[in-house]
Amino acid sequence: MERNQPLSLNERRNILTIALLGAFLATLFSLDLTTGSSGIMHSGGWATLSRLSQSLLNPDISPALIKLALESSLLTFCYALISLSLAVIVGFLLALLASGVLFSSLWLQISARGILGALRAIHELIWAWFFVAAVGLNPVGAVFALAIPYSGYLGKIFADTLQGMPQKPIIALQQSGANRLQRLCYGYLPQALPMMLSYTMYRLECAIRSSSVLSFVGLGGIGMQIQLSLQDLKYEQIWTFLFFLVAMIMLIDRWSYAVRQRV
Repeated sequence: MERNQPLSLNERRNILTIALLGAFLATLFSLDLTTGSSGIMHSGGWATLSRLSQSLLNPDISPALIKLALESSLLTFCYALISLSLAVIVGFLLALLASGVLFSSLWLQISARGILGALRAIHELIWAWFFVAAVGLNPVGAVFALAIPYSGYLGKIFADTLQGMPQKPIIALQQSGANRLQRLCYGYLPQALPMMLSYTMYRLECAIRSSSVLSFVGLGGIGMQIQLSLQDLKYEQIWTFLFFLVAMIMLIDRWSYAVRQRV
């Protein structure tokens, strides 16, 4: 009796692709795309979508709105930078404990990784609700609502990066008599810094988007202006604010590239 040969990697990929495609098509055909109370679009949905699309070609570029967009963009960037700065400090300290490069205690590593997992498991919107209940509609609460989960994101990546560094330079330092702190400063960090910096700059982009979403907890900034314009049905203003948001992300990406080149 012949034994069944196991499926190859390509065959398993093809089966998974067909299954996912079938699930997508089944979900697509199950949607009710008709206009009305039971459809995916309400009765005025297509008219609103058409007006929103037409306003893309005619954004509001009045001097007063441009000034407001600049001030709101700067405020959003400042909040994101403050939140990320706090997250870098907390995340790095937890990463030192979770990676084991500074302390060799296994329980300390497990505990630190558990804390990092708990921090990033809860979304910033949920943290924002907690802080709204505690301190009210306050920018301080919104800053901490961003800083807490981002500490978990950064700490996880920092810890994994430190653990994944090549060990030959570390062993050479150890054999020359360097202690753990010296091996961290002269062995681990010089190798890990480019990757850690790159991920931090990426998270700055994410923090800007998140700070725009958290406008409802008193953070202000460009997200609140988009929300107000959307409530007033001023679609021309919405596109202007969105253009500023996209431009800010592009500038940060360019800044990140320049910093990485210098490092």
